[in-house]
Amino acid sequence: MLNTLISPSILSADFADLGAEVRAIDKAGADMIHIDVMDGHYVPNITIGPGVIKALKPHTQKPFDVHLMIAPVDPMIDAFIDAGADLLTIHPDAGPHVHRSLQAIRARGVKAGIALNPATSLDVLDYIIDSLDIILVMSVNPGFGGQSFIPSQLGKIAEIRKRIDASGRDIILEIDGGVNPVTAVQCREAGATALVAGSAVFKGSGQTYAENIAALRGRHNNKHSAENISPVKQTA
Repeated sequence: MLNTLISPSILSADFADLGAEVRAIDKAGADMIHIDVMDGHYVPNITIGPGVIKALKPHTQKPFDVHLMIAPVDPMIDAFIDAGADLLTIHPDAGPHVHRSLQAIRARGVKAGIALNPATSLDVLDYIIDSLDIILVMSVNPGFGGQSFIPSQLGKIAEIRKRIDASGRDIILEIDGGVNPVTAVQCREAGATALVAGSAVFKGSGQTYAENIAALRGRHNNKHSAENISPVKQTA
């Protein structure tokens, strides 16, 4: 039994020295590196593109957990996979045919995920759960870091946990937004198996990152392993 997966979001890192920040959270015990991609269209902010992800790849062996908050998403899937994404999460309303988009991701040998905004219904999972490796619950509205956790999402997490268990699939249930040592406990108790955290990890300096990650991880364990979330990529 292994610890809850922690995926620090580099959105809260020092953008002037991202390579060093990625190395620091790797050394501090991060299981994945969470990369939020925003286009200023689907969400009201702009972050980074494939070129930055490619440049960061040599700085760690940890899987790149890439969350695309862009629309339309389909034309950019291959670019982010080529840049180094190991897990690629999209939003169901970011393209006309979400099932086809998930198929395109998995065809490249990459883990495919769906992100659910706070007001997104769980009905979207009914006919795509067999194509999912990760379900990302947004516990804040997407677009900016540093927001407060929306408590109503705990019920959503618990309901998704039931659906995952009923499916029999080994799907990572990841939570992103307002995650800190207090809300981390609540998320785990509701059924989460992975936690994204930005400011809660990157507060202080590189010397405090390990302590920050340990505080989020707590004593709760689950079956997911970072060693099992990054399949060998197939050639296109």
